Amino acid sequence: MAQHPVHEPRYQVLAKMLGDLRKQKGMLQQDVADQLHRPQAFVSKYESGVRRLDMVEFLDVVAVLGADPIQLMKQFIAQTDKARTVRR
Repeated sequence: MAQHPVHEPRYQVLAKMLGDLRKQKGMLQQDVADQLHRPQAFVSKYESGVRRLDMVEFLDVVAVLGADPIQLMKQFIAQTDKARTVRR
């Protein structure tokens, strides 16, 4: 049976990265949600891996967090490539 996309290990890495970045910026989930004009549950769900973000949502979240999306994706790729190497 195929794994549900939300449980894909790479997505869990991205969700953790976004949550860690928010905390590093000293922001609450509600702070991010307010700037996105979304409910706090939206932030909670993507950070916990219950909900996936599409590319436009990802860019909006990263902008609110004041991060460079290209740098964040480079970090993501480096982390997931390392994890993929360890699993083999």
